[in-house]
Amino acid sequence: QVRLVESGGGLVQAGGSLRLSCAASGRAFSNDAMAWFRQAPGKEREFVAAISGGLSSTNYGDSVAARFTISRDNAKNTVALQMNSLKPEDTAVYFCAARSRSYSAYSRLPSQYNYWGQGTQVTVSS
Repeated sequence: QVRLVESGGGLVQAGGSLRLSCAASGRAFSNDAMAWFRQAPGKEREFVAAISGGLSSTNYGDSVAARFTISRDNAKNTVALQMNSLKPEDTAVYFCAARSRSYSAYSRLPSQYNYWGQGTQVTVSS
């Protein structure tokens, strides 16, 4: 069974850093595009970052570009999101998602992703 499990969320002060991790299992991982989305209360799910299968090209949402970095370790079947210079508006539940057999990092719609984790809460205080 395919599983995506997020970890690393928590409470952090504005300007601080946090590193999220997504552990994937149950299918071939290296050919899948992986992404992070986030959703704040009362808001739609928002694209954060993606990394392609194959050569690991990356793409970022405008609100997080230059602050967040997505990476993957295929040997460990993990994807990470390094978040720096955090702002209160980054507060949300962060979800890991996978799009099977995708070599593009430019899929930004939740409906394009096949598998989802349960999310991890990130709270940034003022």
